[in-house]
Amino acid sequence: MTQPTGQGRPQRERVGFNIRRSRPAEAIDLICEAEAAGVDTIWMTMGATGTDTPTLFAAAAMRTERVRLGTAIVPAFTRHPLSLATQALALHDLAPGRVRLGIGTSHGPSFAKPYGLPLDRPIERFREYLQVARPAIQEGRVVFSGEFYQVDATFPYRADLPLLVSALRQNAWELAGELSDGGISWLCPVDFLLDEALPAMRRGAERAGRETPPLIAHVPVALMTDPASARAAFRAQLTNYGRLPFYARMFAASGYPVGPHGEYSDALLDHLVVSGSDESVAEQLVALLERGLDELLVMLIHGADQHAEEARLMRLIGRL
Repeated sequence: MTQPTGQGRPQRERVGFNIRRSRPAEAIDLICEAEAAGVDTIWMTMGATGTDTPTLFAAAAMRTERVRLGTAIVPAFTRHPLSLATQALALHDLAPGRVRLGIGTSHGPSFAKPYGLPLDRPIERFREYLQVARPAIQEGRVVFSGEFYQVDATFPYRADLPLLVSALRQNAWELAGELSDGGISWLCPVDFLLDEALPAMRRGAERAGRETPPLIAHVPVALMTDPASARAAFRAQLTNYGRLPFYARMFAASGYPVGPHGEYSDALLDHLVVSGSDESVAEQLVALLERGLDELLVMLIHGADQHAEEARLMRLIGRL
């Protein structure tokens, strides 16, 4: 299935909120708050050895009624694609039409050491992963023989559930266009997404003879009127990405190279982070949608009172 793009959909349905909590009970409470605030979609990330997001979402589905639950992302190689399919099918049955399953290769070093997994050829492995997981979930039947996976499996039912993928560089965006139901960015400048990622998705979709799936753009937001404070908060909370080679190369390709030790430039952060008053932030989010992004995955860069700022941002998104 290919998800509808943003055209014609209400703005509120095109902006989701990223929840960052390490303890499941706290995360579920915040998901309930987001639903009460009118947020359409919540997203959660998952580390290689962090809280299992699909399990957490199963519990959250029992305490919510409307809010959509999106993983952004589950590290694919930490579980077999058929195991992922069984989780997805169970989630869909608990929350029909509300689950959006985002998966990705993650950062090799984060799972290679604890799991003892190989780092080589992640895109080739991930291509086969999608070729197994997507029909298993959406058709309830998969037969596949490749270099990395050989499966012959039938499931008791199927699910009309979108399988999204994270992407960073052009080859991954092409794969998203070819084989997924949507691409999810992380810390990519908007100009890079519109000028590089979106055309790559279109190439992949054209090669597969299908419509281009939606692009879901990760957007850091700081409810701060002082740009210097927003930059300082970002640097304190997301310091490591500039040190990762894949991200460093993406930032350089965007025109914002990092320093020798992965330091972010002010120009990069001013382009990357949406900041200002609540009214200004709302206007900037709408402007990003109008530039051609299908959806936004909004993550709070918090100041001194994280919970109060989360509540403000959720209310802001719920009023769009």
